[in-house]
Amino acid sequence: MFRIRVNKIESNRDVDGNLGKRIELLEERELNPYVLRPQTDEAKMAQDIMQALQQQMPFLPQRQQLSTPKLILFLTEQEYDSLGIVFDVNQVYEVVLDNQAIRFRKV
Repeated sequence: MFRIRVNKIESNRDVDGNLGKRIELLEERELNPYVLRPQTDEAKMAQDIMQALQQQMPFLPQRQQLSTPKLILFLTEQEYDSLGIVFDVNQVYEVVLDNQAIRFRKV
């Protein structure tokens, strides 16, 4: 099981010219600030400077989550309707992969 966020929904056409949707789903993971430890003294100094700048300047946001593309669905209108889910941008879903099936549950 993992969580995804709907990043983008676009209109598109399939090879037969049928209208459909392209739905881009991103997996979001919490960033652990202790995972990325610099190996050299210069890299550590640069990291310390960036952390100090981020604390002093609020326009440099600190990233608390890492978003990576996870699924991209290309569905015709008929396939989208038969899926039975209304995807909304920024909506978060839990995805369960089980017994050759994919299930989405709104969070």
